[in-house]
This record gives sequence, structure tokens and C-alpha cells, in this order.
Amino acid sequence: MLDIFNYFRWQDCVDILVVAFVIHQLITIIRGTRSVQMVVGLGILTLGYFLASVFDLATFKWIMQTFLSSILLIIIIVFQHDIRRTLISVGKSPFHKQTDVAEKELEEIIRTLFYLAKRRIGALIVIERETNLGDFIESGFELDARLTKELLISIFMPASPLHDGAVLISVGRVQHAGCILPLTQNPYINKRYGTRHRAAIGLTEETDAVVLVVSEETQEISIVRHGALTTVEDEISLTNSLKAIFIAKAGHSSSWKNWLNKR
Repeated sequence: MLDIFNYFRWQDCVDILVVAFVIHQLITIIRGTRSVQMVVGLGILTLGYFLASVFDLATFKWIMQTFLSSILLIIIIVFQHDIRRTLISVGKSPFHKQTDVAEKELEEIIRTLFYLAKRRIGALIVIERETNLGDFIESGFELDARLTKELLISIFMPASPLHDGAVLISVGRVQHAGCILPLTQNPYINKRYGTRHRAAIGLTEETDAVVLVVSEETQEISIVRHGALTTVEDEISLTNSLKAIFIAKAGHSSSWKNWLNKR
């Protein structure tokens, strides 16, 4: 037993920590998405191959071996959206990009959402984060206007020509309206969710944007991140959730900047 420690180098300790960090990040990325079910499926197939080897099931073992021999290509095809999102996360700067909204702007958005929900008016609001959304706004109309409750309400009123599309908020301003977002291809999405929810999920599967959805049928308000949809019950829950996403991160980034300024 002591021989193990004699051959244990500091590089081995770093190696273990790096692998553990990578595994933790992968679990964090796929948690709450359909990728979890796919991982379970691949795990079952691997277990089937192991059992076929133990019980000497030649035909079944050959089928599993043939399938698993292309496992790398299968993983790339099946998890292409998650791999893309992971690479985007890895490519981010460790310093916070000034794209998040401030607390007063969050209050304007929250008031807008509950005003629209009470009146059964649907809405789709996208808040840009680190990932640039230029590829998704070509179908919209550029506004570059100050974010206010009145402006957002006027955009989503049924009489407005822009009410069916999404509003893009970046750097605390309403940059575009009437944007058409990509719909999710996830077959496991609940059938009760309509086009707005599927568009919100589709965008967040490919980017780190935060999307807020108001359902005109159920009056529900939902937060969508990383392809996962969460329905909020009241204004307090929505406020706490959005502050946890934006305000807390902004405070963390400020500590980085303060540390750099001191040096």
C-alpha cells in the first residue's frame, strides 16, 4: 500500500483535480437537459456489452462492439448542441463582459412581465449574456432604445406588428424587436408548450442567453436557461431568480476588477 504513495507525484494530484473539474463541469452543463437521458442510454448500452462479455453472448457482443466502436462519432452527433455550448463556455473571458442588465432594468422587465401576464398578453424577452446573438437578430428590427416598461408593453400589445417576435435586450437596452428564434428539436418537450416556449428553449440550447416567456393561455411566466424551462410562481420568486443570475455575477466580476485595480 505504501508503494503507491512512493510513486505518487504532484503531477498525478494535478491530473486528478483537472479530470474531476472537467467531469463536474460536464455534469453541470447537461444537468436538467435531455442529454442526461442520452448519457443514461449510452451507459445502459455499455452495461449490455459488459454483460454480453461475461455471459459469452457472441452475437449480442458483436452488435454492441460494432456500435461502441463508433462511440466518438456518435457522441459528437448526439451531443452537438452541448459540445457547442461547452466550447463557447471555455472560450469565455474570465472577466465579466458588460452585457448584463442592472437592478433597475430588471425591475422594469419584471413589472412588464406581470402586467402582460395579468392581461393574457404573450411575450418573449431575450437577455444577451456572453454569447453574441448577432446570428439570431437578422430577422428583427433594430431599435437601440432605453429599456422601459412602457416600451416593452407597447411592443407586445396584439395590435403591434412586432408582438409575435422576440425582444433582444443587450447592455441594458432594447436592441432589437420582432426577432425570430430557432425552435428546439427536443422531442421530449411537454406538448402544452407553444411556439414561444419552444423558441426560448431552442435559443438557450445554443447560447448562454436568458429568455423570459409569458404564456397568453396560462398566464405563466417562465425563465429559460441552458435549454431548461422553469416556471415562477410570483413576483418575489422571479426577482430572486433574476438577481441570482445577473446581480450576483456582476458583484463577483466587480471583485475581480477591484483586485486588478489594486495591483
